[in-house]
Amino acid sequence: MRYIYGPIKSRRLGLSLGLSLTLDKVCDLDCIYCQWGSVGKTVLERKEYVKAEEIIQELKSWMQNHPQETQELKFVTLSGLGEPTLNTCIGDLIDQVRNVTGLNIAVITNSTLLGDPAVRKGVLKADLIVPSLDAVNQEMFNKIDRPHTGIKLNEIINGLIALRKEFRGKIWLEVMFIAGINDGPRHIEELNKVIQRINPDKIQLNSPVRSTAEKDVFPVEKAKLEKIKMILGDKAEIV
Repeated sequence: MRYIYGPIKSRRLGLSLGLSLTLDKVCDLDCIYCQWGSVGKTVLERKEYVKAEEIIQELKSWMQNHPQETQELKFVTLSGLGEPTLNTCIGDLIDQVRNVTGLNIAVITNSTLLGDPAVRKGVLKADLIVPSLDAVNQEMFNKIDRPHTGIKLNEIINGLIALRKEFRGKIWLEVMFIAGINDGPRHIEELNKVIQRINPDKIQLNSPVRSTAEKDVFPVEKAKLEKIKMILGDKAEIV
């Protein structure tokens, strides 16, 4: 299988089948905590990296060969090796996946392209969007997520605010906390103000536990995550 991974059972989504919209890691960020490692470059061009028809053909084949697991699936997730919204076929793919499976569809995105109305339009037919936001100032964002030079944090935040206004499904905002970088009280206070403007349905707090792209990237202690959770309010949960 080139585009399918899983199925994966998680507390958040239950049993889900993942679809990658690229064959290799294609991303506009080079995050220090990425479990796929660093490729040393970022890409900002949106194009049809993989055709929707190719992914759907593989999906149909998988379903035919795994009838029992297909019946147990709760979600199909669009994510994979890189940033799924870089692929211009994402809107068409969501339509086709729904027609083939009848399942809930989740889009897991780094949020970088949500400032583009065309990108937001492409993901509006999903049931769940899980965007990420690791920092609310440009310097910290550059340090953690190492974006392509064309990516600006204020455009990401404005895109998330616009998405909330346009999207009828659920938004679970994910924040990856790195010890000693974005877990300080001042940043948490600033983050809380921005999250209130975005108004997601959930705030999911995460910290790296697997191998990361860079060395010396450490998780935040559980007790500190609990304190952050209290500050961010009732919508926050540790995942």
